Amino acid sequence: MKGDLQAPDKKRAPAEKAARLIIRSRWIIFVLFAAAALYCALSLGKVRLNGDLTAFLPEQSETRRAITAMSGEFASYGSFRAMAEDLSPDEAAALAGRIRQIDHVAGVSFDGGEKTYKDGYALYAVSFDLPQGDDRIDEAAARVEEVLEPYKHYTAYEPGSYSDRLAKEMVWLLLLAAAVIVAVLLFTSRSFFEVLIFLAVFAVAALFNMGTNHWLGEISTITNTVAVILQLALAIDYAIIFSHRYQSESARTDDDKEALTQALAHSIREISSSSLTTVAGLAALTLMQFGLGRDLGLVLAKGILCSMLTVFLLMPGLISLCSKPLLKTAHRPFVPSIRRFGGFVVRRRFLFLLIFALLLPFSVIFSQKVDYAFTDSAVSQVVKSDSRTAAEKINGVFSPDTAIVMVLPKGGEDRQKTILERARKVEGITSATGLAGIQVTDGLYLCDRITYPEAAALFGAEKETARGLYMAYAMTKSDGAAALRDLEHFGVRVIDLAFFLFEKEDEGALPGGVGLPEGFSSLREELERGAAQLSGRTKDRLLFSCAFAPESEEAAAVAEELRAIAEDESLYGKGGVLLAGDVTVARDLRDSYKSDSVLISVLTIVFVFVILLCTFRSFAAAAILVFVIQGSIWINFSFAYLFSMRPSFVTQMIVSAIQMGATIDYAIVFMSRYLARRRDQTAREAVIGALDDSFPTVLTSGSIMTVAGFLIAFRISDVYVGHIGLCVGRGAAVSALLVLTVLPQLTLLTDRLIAKTTFRLPGKKK
Repeated sequence: MKGDLQAPDKKRAPAEKAARLIIRSRWIIFVLFAAAALYCALSLGKVRLNGDLTAFLPEQSETRRAITAMSGEFASYGSFRAMAEDLSPDEAAALAGRIRQIDHVAGVSFDGGEKTYKDGYALYAVSFDLPQGDDRIDEAAARVEEVLEPYKHYTAYEPGSYSDRLAKEMVWLLLLAAAVIVAVLLFTSRSFFEVLIFLAVFAVAALFNMGTNHWLGEISTITNTVAVILQLALAIDYAIIFSHRYQSESARTDDDKEALTQALAHSIREISSSSLTTVAGLAALTLMQFGLGRDLGLVLAKGILCSMLTVFLLMPGLISLCSKPLLKTAHRPFVPSIRRFGGFVVRRRFLFLLIFALLLPFSVIFSQKVDYAFTDSAVSQVVKSDSRTAAEKINGVFSPDTAIVMVLPKGGEDRQKTILERARKVEGITSATGLAGIQVTDGLYLCDRITYPEAAALFGAEKETARGLYMAYAMTKSDGAAALRDLEHFGVRVIDLAFFLFEKEDEGALPGGVGLPEGFSSLREELERGAAQLSGRTKDRLLFSCAFAPESEEAAAVAEELRAIAEDESLYGKGGVLLAGDVTVARDLRDSYKSDSVLISVLTIVFVFVILLCTFRSFAAAAILVFVIQGSIWINFSFAYLFSMRPSFVTQMIVSAIQMGATIDYAIVFMSRYLARRRDQTAREAVIGALDDSFPTVLTSGSIMTVAGFLIAFRISDVYVGHIGLCVGRGAAVSALLVLTVLPQLTLLTDRLIAKTTFRLPGKKK
């Protein structure tokens, strides 16, 4: 041993050289890590979150182009639907009147017709005069709840912001996860004190990843929610591998620094190879057209890097400082030996293979038949929120209220009026709204232009008074001089004239003899809200309500019929308008999914296979590992079909990449141990020994990933996050089970093939 300690550096492997440098520089590393931790802690508040999934749509998609066109142009006001039951028509109408009296309630859509009253059920579409995101909406919604409280009712409204709700749920999730993970680590540890080191290392790695997220500019709220727990699940085994290596080396030598050095040198090689497969799966995610994959892939890949660097650089120093407590709290292994199970696997070497062979075809078929959802409302919630339950109940009684937005060039009121008139005749359209379609009096619309004699008649003023008013209005316009030269024919839109009169009324400068029509002033706020929602600086928009679910064929047909109406050659022509809403979001996401799902699956398999080929230098070994984990992915996703659940399409792409990239590590651990033992043992002995050797690692990492996933699924109400967690947890459990049953028997069966397909790198001695 001494001879090895005194050997010149040039005879040492690069990993050993790096390990010795890290051990010698541990105090410098402590200082650097403390500075980095302070920087990251101060940077947590700089991370910008985006809870709108449409922001991650491909740039070229119509929905994204429509949203970009509307950005900064229009206002959006808060609204929700509520339903009360066991009401008479009179009671339902009276209740609507009471809701209208609540502060900040701008309107309640209830007319007593079959669209708002049916068999004792009353539907109220409540709109506010406050923009979306305003905290006062929660207060107004709470008062609506108070009015509805005496009746059995359903309110499709969730108080608080989306980000705040997820943040609160995450606090409890992390506390539960910490408790369960500590219990798992205590059971699988070899020293009680090492659990504290694991937690410290992970906390620093998580802080580094979260604190550097602002480097990416903006990340999804979904990514921010699941990244911490998935980082723990994906990378905790790095610390476990190093700690177990150190304890093994400590048993061989009394020199603590040498034990640390050798443990770190071996761990650098093993952990680096293992992490590459995880990063490969995450790298495939970054190539998705749908930006959420790129967002999650980058953040988690960065998290893997942070975890790896923390284990390599910080953990050796912590172990060096705490070597005595580690030794004093060492205990006998709690994880039992599974050599007897290994013997059973060898004796019944076709049992698990036969079961796997029978399950696999059905799993492939069922996983391909899963009906994925492309909008929030269509996703089957793992844990239903009150608002989601209420929305489903409302849609079960009344037709869905699916919004479709049409974005048009500014102006062209006559064309817009034509679109609105034709749209109202389309089956399934329950409302069509646009400034050009709002009547002031019979035959007169808000966007119609009137001359001053017509204005005089409308406002009950003398013609000369109206003429003076028009002169004052013309002076405010850039083309006022031209208007003054031909004032007789100068037309002003009714809505523009109304706002001009409101402005003069505020200034106390309303010309004598000009009186606003009865009730006109009371419409001011409604006109202002309508203009803010429908008329922008460079764009106008029309709002439609559709009585079909957003992902239905009927809703898609309605959207296309609206497009055909607007793109008539006599109106805006082909490509002249843009549509947005859940209907187009579903279509655009479905289009991106068709190419993304195949791309992600193929690239993940190729990346992982190449890494395994370089690691084991055996075509058969690499193929076997990929085949087993891919089988676990098919089994995992077949559950959604068997239980008639509709997960989000995001779940399939993200989880398949994570499961392949992360759980392949379980198979790598087994194959590494098997190949090492196979040098001087029979295939049967090597399989039994490899199973026993790899079981603690697979148990620890697999159980943590399973628990983390299920906790996410059953503690987070977000539909996307819930399904991601459920599939990650279930996938980890299935992968671990196959690695402990199917993989050993498959390895035993292909032992000779693995040997025959093993190759040597150029320059390597046999």
